[in-house]
Amino acid sequence: MEQAKNWAGNIVYQATAVKYPTSIAELQEIVRQTPKLRVLGTRHSFNRIADTTAVHISLDKLPAKIDFNHQEKTVTVSGNLRYGDLCLAVAAEGYALHNMASLPHISVVGAIGTATHGSGSQNGNLATAVTALTLINAAGDLIELSRQRNGAQFDGMVVHLGNLGVIVHVTLVLLPTFSMRQFVYTNLPFEKVTTNFQTVMSSAYSVSLFTDWRGETINQLWLKERVDSRSALPQERFFDGVLAKRPYHPIDTAPAESCTEQMGVVGAWFERLPHFRMDFTPSFGEELQSEYFVPIESGAAALRAIHQIRDKIAPQLFISEIRTVAADGLWLSPCYQQDSAAIHFTWKPNLSEVYKILPEIERALLPFRVRPHWGKLFDLSGKYLHHIYPKLEDYRALIKQFDQKGKFQNAFIQEHI
Repeated sequence: MEQAKNWAGNIVYQATAVKYPTSIAELQEIVRQTPKLRVLGTRHSFNRIADTTAVHISLDKLPAKIDFNHQEKTVTVSGNLRYGDLCLAVAAEGYALHNMASLPHISVVGAIGTATHGSGSQNGNLATAVTALTLINAAGDLIELSRQRNGAQFDGMVVHLGNLGVIVHVTLVLLPTFSMRQFVYTNLPFEKVTTNFQTVMSSAYSVSLFTDWRGETINQLWLKERVDSRSALPQERFFDGVLAKRPYHPIDTAPAESCTEQMGVVGAWFERLPHFRMDFTPSFGEELQSEYFVPIESGAAALRAIHQIRDKIAPQLFISEIRTVAADGLWLSPCYQQDSAAIHFTWKPNLSEVYKILPEIERALLPFRVRPHWGKLFDLSGKYLHHIYPKLEDYRALIKQFDQKGKFQNAFIQEHI
C-alpha cells in the first residue's frame, strides 16, 4: 500500500490499510470488526494526532448530508463535509456560520474535533457552534449526543480529538445571513499595537495581525467587519498603520489572487471571513504550522516575550498571525474558560530546525499558561497539559466510557492524554 501523507507532507501515515465505507451500516461493521483504527479527515494536522499503526477510516465516500431545521435554526451535516461546501448551502438558505477558519477547505468534524478557530474577540471557535453529534462508538453502535440529552458532559464531547468514536453527523447553530467587507493596514508600530492590544483586536468582527518578526513593525492588520455594524472605517491611518491601496497576501511578497477580496468590497460572510478563496486550492508540502493560546489579558506581554527571541524565529518563518478568540466551556478547547490570544506560526518546511525553536517559544510563553493547538506542532509534555487543562481527568473518564479498550487511541493520544 502506498503510504498516505498529511496536507503539508511532513507526516507519512503508518496505517496498514485505509477503509472507504460507502454507507453508515458498512462503517458500523468495519468499526465492530476492527480492533484498532483512527479516522482520517482532510489531513490538515501537522503532528501525529490522526496517525495510526493500524487501520485508517476515510469518510470521503459516505453520502453527503446537509439537513436544515428551520424551526431550531440549525443544520446537520455529514462527517465528510468541508466548510467550503457547507457555506454555499447555508448561505443559499439565508443563514450564516458565526465564524470561519482561514481556509474553507478543512472538514467540519476535523475542525471542531481540535477546536480550530477563526478570529474575533466576541466569537467562539468553530466547535462552539455544535449542539449535537452522532457517532459510532467502539462497539459499532450509532449514538446520539446533544447538549439537551447529555447536559454538562456534552462540553467534553465536542472537542473530541477523535477518541470517542467516528463522528458521522454534527449539528451546528446558524445565524441570519450577513454581509462583510475587509480592509488591510500595513506597517503598524509593534509598540503601538501591544500597548493597545485588546483595543486593536476588538476593533472589528474579525481581526488578524500578520508579522514576520523581522523588525519593529507589524506587517499587516486585517479588519473584517459586518456591513450592518457601526464603523468609522476606512481611515487613512489606523494605530499608525497605513490603509492599503492594493490587495495583500499575508506574506507581503506573495501574489494576492488567492485571498478573499479586500479594500472594502462588500461580500457575503463566507467570502470574507476566511483569508483564502474557496476556488483556491491550497498547496501541499510548502509549510509547517504551530499555534499557541494565552489569556487575552496576557496577549501583549506574550507578544513582547516572542519579540525578544525574534532573531531565532524569523529565519525559519514564512509569517506569523495573531488572532483573538472568545472563551468557551469545552473541556479540551485551548480557550476553555478564558478569552484568548492565539499566536500562530507558519514555518518553512525545515522540520528539524522548527523543532529546535519550539522549546524556546514555549519557555517564553510558559509564564502565561500557554496552551497549544492540538493539531499543530508543539513540544509541551503530557504532564504539562494535565496541569493546564483542569477537565482533562474528566475527559479521560469520558474516553473510557465510550472506548474502554482504546480502539480509537494512538501513540499521540497515549502520550498527551
